[in-house]
Amino acid sequence: MKTLLHACCGPCSLEPVRLLREQGHELTIGYMNSNIQPRGEYQHRLETLLEWARSEGIPVVEGAYDPTLWAAAVGDSNTWGEGHIERCRRCYRMRLEAAGDYARNHGFEALSTTLAVSPYQFTEVIHEELEAVAAERGLAVVFEDFRPYYPEATRRSRALGMYRQNFCGCGPSNAEAAAERAEFKRKR
Repeated sequence: MKTLLHACCGPCSLEPVRLLREQGHELTIGYMNSNIQPRGEYQHRLETLLEWARSEGIPVVEGAYDPTLWAAAVGDSNTWGEGHIERCRRCYRMRLEAAGDYARNHGFEALSTTLAVSPYQFTEVIHEELEAVAAERGLAVVFEDFRPYYPEATRRSRALGMYRQNFCGCGPSNAEAAAERAEFKRKR
């Protein structure tokens, strides 16, 4: 099945690509991530992904990078409610819509995402948003909870010397991760 795999970064792509290829999917990676800030971080993640994908013979397509789209999609922090799940839901939706539009417009049959590999993400929400986006565009959904493979993806990415980011991508997630690291350091 001709499948567009939305990818957030190289390390998170390792195990989903391996597993989906084993299942017979004809993969192209879609890098649609206007959430990643600043631009240098976006580029670093993209370059890491491109270098690895070239070595594996996997095509990569890049969506437009426009952080103002992310800001418009997720809205003001006053609209997020408790925690940041609503911010993440809106962000997932925006990125998956960009991937879904590309897939529909370029003859793909299915849509998947590497977002479901991280134990730090809201996997159930990712699944819901992937289902909705694919249904709206007439695409099959290829969803798997890849979290059990996260340790192997971490091991492999370290062995390959890949850049491994320490936050999801958006400005607020960077601030939250920095606060968590500072708290951890303080407690040590």
